[in-house]
Amino acid sequence: MSKSYHLADRIQQLQPSAIRELLKHSKMPGVISLAGGIPSAELFDKEGLAQATHNVLAQDVNDAFQYGLTEGNIGLREQLVDLCQQRGITTNTDQLLITSGSQQALDLLIRALANPGDVFVVERPTYLATLQVLSLTEASVKSVGSDEHGMIVDELEDLLATTKIKAVYLVPTFGNPSGTTLSKERREKLVKLAAKHDFVIIEDDPYGAISFTEEREKTLFQTAAEMGDHDSVVYTSTFSKILAPGLRIGWIVLPEWMKQKVAIVKQATDLHANSLSQSLVAAYLATGRLEPQIALIRDAYKQKCLALSRFMKEELDEHITFNQPQGGMFLWATFRYDFDTTQWLKQTLEKGVVYVPGEFFFSDHADKRTLRFSYATATEEQLHEAVQRLKAAL
Repeated sequence: MSKSYHLADRIQQLQPSAIRELLKHSKMPGVISLAGGIPSAELFDKEGLAQATHNVLAQDVNDAFQYGLTEGNIGLREQLVDLCQQRGITTNTDQLLITSGSQQALDLLIRALANPGDVFVVERPTYLATLQVLSLTEASVKSVGSDEHGMIVDELEDLLATTKIKAVYLVPTFGNPSGTTLSKERREKLVKLAAKHDFVIIEDDPYGAISFTEEREKTLFQTAAEMGDHDSVVYTSTFSKILAPGLRIGWIVLPEWMKQKVAIVKQATDLHANSLSQSLVAAYLATGRLEPQIALIRDAYKQKCLALSRFMKEELDEHITFNQPQGGMFLWATFRYDFDTTQWLKQTLEKGVVYVPGEFFFSDHADKRTLRFSYATATEEQLHEAVQRLKAAL
């Protein structure tokens, strides 16, 4: 007899990541993957990473291979104070916690905040892995809609009239999966609602640096600070999309009232983030190569995004509509008529293309007509071929 009945109830109900499962198909010979949000390995700064590794082994080898502080490598945190300042976020090393990627940041924050049954609000659609974390904490998840200007904050305000909520989670800049950016007016209203109704905003910002224009919306953290609110917004970001995901280095900017307790949760989880990776990232930042590296990524992804958008309009416009991304790694599309993109995936796999069906990004009211494309890893030629295969699958 299987002993699976010993598993906790919340684990029994946990589902695998649809994206991780789809990545198995992307490894099949001849398949063009538009699925995973994976940075292009061709753009990794191999020379800069090699130089940073050399510097660590020559100058910082003891710290790099030793236990470290739960809060993180002090040299890296000092570098992050400067990086955050470039993003309009004024902070200090005591407010920063280094994590094993932004995924762990979300896990730590939600575990620190959530009691079973507490209401967390997400966008519709939202980042799939956050829904997994919320499921593990047995929180109650409610969603509000989004459009080309991001989360519809007026819907959140309506929800607050009847419901006490603990936190709002969102990716406000070049969101995953939607690719949209929350407007200035909605950012300001969201921050005001957080102060009025006493909830926490978890601002997840993996893609904000990957802008295709010179326009920048202020982070929610900066917006709140300029309004005199230093307690409502928690900011998270990562080096996964702008340097290398295998390093597994992210960070949180924590308000005073949270920082000690979140650090204790991390102590219980893994003591501290990988010491070698932290030392390597600190050494890389010291080389001054990150800014030109981000510029390289921005230009490459912009060209790929424009190419995919052009191919979609040329080949599939009568079937599919989409918002034009202004940054990030994703193009979110919707069929113009009733359609099930999960079922369609069987046909597109036969043609050699994989994407992520949109329904997996919804906590409720799933729209089966939707799907997410990532243009980061494919070449322009592969993007063109992928769209032609999608057309053939129709």
